[in-house]
Amino acid sequence: MIQLSKTEEQLMQYLWKREKAFMKDLLEDFPEPKPATTTVATLLKRITDKGFIGYNLFGKSREYYPIIKKTDYFSKHVNGLIKNFFNDSASQFASFFTTETNLSTEELENLKKVIDSQIKKQQ
Repeated sequence: MIQLSKTEEQLMQYLWKREKAFMKDLLEDFPEPKPATTTVATLLKRITDKGFIGYNLFGKSREYYPIIKKTDYFSKHVNGLIKNFFNDSASQFASFFTTETNLSTEELENLKKVIDSQIKKQQ
């Protein structure tokens, strides 16, 4: 899967949240100072060219919608991270994640429940 730049990813986050949006709506989502309209238009064109979003025409206005699901995009990245930085070992990743992210005991317990639930589903 093609990678998005940080600014493209930020714009995709807004579109994933809205599900459908015109450029003016997406521009509103950016914090101050807001980027120029031309900048957002360029980002939308690049993301469209990469196949991440599509649009419907309403006169001269385009209503954009995501083609790639957020979960699909991020699962590819997490899997790539595990492959490239943790020798393709999910347990090495989990060890690093649980020791280096300062998770609270409650967060670790919740994570354990998620893992236990997934184990039960796979049995």
